[in-house]
Amino acid sequence: MSIRTWIPAVFSIAALGANSHAIVLSGSSGHRAASAEFTVSGSRLYVALTNTSTEDVVRPEDVLTAVFFRTTGDKHFNPFAASLCRDSQVFFGPDGDGNVSGEWAFRDGLSGAPVGMTHGISSSGFGLFGPHDLFGDDNLQGPLSPDGLNYGITSAGDDLTTGNTPVTGGVPLIKNSVCFTFTCAEGFDPNSITHAYFQYGTSLDEPGFEAPAPGALTLLGLGGALARRRRR
Repeated sequence: MSIRTWIPAVFSIAALGANSHAIVLSGSSGHRAASAEFTVSGSRLYVALTNTSTEDVVRPEDVLTAVFFRTTGDKHFNPFAASLCRDSQVFFGPDGDGNVSGEWAFRDGLSGAPVGMTHGISSSGFGLFGPHDLFGDDNLQGPLSPDGLNYGITSAGDDLTTGNTPVTGGVPLIKNSVCFTFTCAEGFDPNSITHAYFQYGTSLDEPGFEAPAPGALTLLGLGGALARRRRR
């Protein structure tokens, strides 16, 4: 296991302290729904990518495999780790004790991403990501490159016994969410993340949808964060 890429599999924005700042981009299209929570604490950027659909996943194009996003200005991030979020689990394959860094990739300065997005986190190649873009070298199963449906995110409402072969045991899948850690410039403002695009399946021709940023949330401790969420 690579020490450089492994961190504990669980983080929460409440645990990051009062000086953390977060923004949540979420949306849905038909029965597909997803969210990406970007949290900044010091020189770390944390991203929690979740398939929030309550519907059953019955085909590959229902599996969440990437989030693309755009920032104001020329922002750069260094990928550090990819791990299972709290209450998430790998099915049909090894889980690396929560470390999935060898199955997910990141690139910025993208050209050819959906709707002009400049940054991307992905478990599939899409003609944009290669083995040198992976968060780590801890390959768990399949090709030594982001490719296919491997370790994509199935929905919280998925019945893993129903659907076609790729989603019922053909490849490893993650149920619920994946947490990513980056290093970033000290004081990076998550408000500079303006749009996200959630991609499903293994081709950019397959379904996806765009979500604009609603504005940043400044954390004032656990009580304040939860109160804001309840009001929303």
